[in-house]
Amino acid sequence: MSAPTPDFPTSDTTLLLPGPAGVLETVVELPEAADARAGVAVICHPHPLQSGTMHNKVVTMLARSLRELGLATVRFNFRGVGESTGEYDEGRGETLDLLAVAEWVRSQRPDDAFWLGGFSFGSYVALLGARHLPVKQMITVAPPVGRWDFSAAIAPPCPWLVIQGEDDDIVDPQAVYDWIEAMPENPTLVRMPETGHFFHRRMMDLRGAIKNGVRGNLPPPVAA
Repeated sequence: MSAPTPDFPTSDTTLLLPGPAGVLETVVELPEAADARAGVAVICHPHPLQSGTMHNKVVTMLARSLRELGLATVRFNFRGVGESTGEYDEGRGETLDLLAVAEWVRSQRPDDAFWLGGFSFGSYVALLGARHLPVKQMITVAPPVGRWDFSAAIAPPCPWLVIQGEDDDIVDPQAVYDWIEAMPENPTLVRMPETGHFFHRRMMDLRGAIKNGVRGNLPPPVAA
């Protein structure tokens, strides 16, 4: 039996959303009321078979940074991770998971700007999903160019921030730079020196890079 579709919460909570393979474990967190803006950001996590979950530190820092700017944030576990049902599907099913979460967000908050972000494998899934969504701001952290086929990852027609560590030990930074350089319109690239794939000891720098990189595209404040 499919899970009932919950309303968008009015306080921080964990819930189960109906997904294409069962249910999707989802965390919704809200900004401070005084800072709230008319936007929701959905954030995708790293590779499920390499311990990637929505509780990854880069994912939670990405969410925190956006909440500090006034957006509500939605993190979720891909199929087969945590309480989410189903099995790993090499990016295909995970993209459908993203689209299910995004459809729920858009149905619940239709007037809000829809932002989309991801870290590592989550960046790949976010880019695959973006072509089907009205994304107003894209954020990809350490996109795994060279490890996945990015030929289907079409550049979204919106402001796009890419953050890449120069000492990434998982993703080849030069492959990311070359990929960006080959695009007709380049996203905003932030290269972080002395930074590995998981941004160890560089979390506050990552926070600053995210906030500075998207501040100019923030949706309007929520009316009092």
